[in-house]
Amino acid sequence: MNPVENLAILVPLKAFSIGKSRLRDGGVAGVDEMARVLAVSVMAAAQPRPLFVACESLDVATFALDLGAQVIRSSSLNLNEAVSHSYRVLSETYEWIVIAHGDIRDPDGLGDFIPSSGVTVIVDSHGTGTNVLALPRNLDFSFSYGPYSAQAHQLEAQRLGLVCHVDFNSPWRFDVDEPTDLLG
Repeated sequence: MNPVENLAILVPLKAFSIGKSRLRDGGVAGVDEMARVLAVSVMAAAQPRPLFVACESLDVATFALDLGAQVIRSSSLNLNEAVSHSYRVLSETYEWIVIAHGDIRDPDGLGDFIPSSGVTVIVDSHGTGTNVLALPRNLDFSFSYGPYSAQAHQLEAQRLGLVCHVDFNSPWRFDVDEPTDLLG
């Protein structure tokens, strides 16, 4: 089946009151609202694809449902565990899963994205993180979000014998994690 026809987008979101700790530690005001606005933008850009939000928070689940997303609840605050669980759930129905983080500054076109065969890693503007990850279903893929996740995801694709497409120049490379990310 063509990925255009059977692809879901997964947006993992932490509770707005605890997410974005580096912004909070940097003294940025209004982080909760900023996180909500960014997430709304990413979720809107995912249309017309089936949209899922991975979360542990009832508030985020309500927020996502109000925006028309389906929710996959996780009891874990660990991003890798929440994404792994959601990936397994979505693999039961969808051929392709695109994981897009809810803090991409300009997510336009996300819903039109057609992944290349194998694994696609869209690297953040710092050249180390993974802002968007696209992969086919039912892989024994070990998600490694955190420091140097882009390299870890490339190595994981290699371990599985899959072609890995890496994009350093996508408009989706700009996310909001650090106070300096607000300057661009």
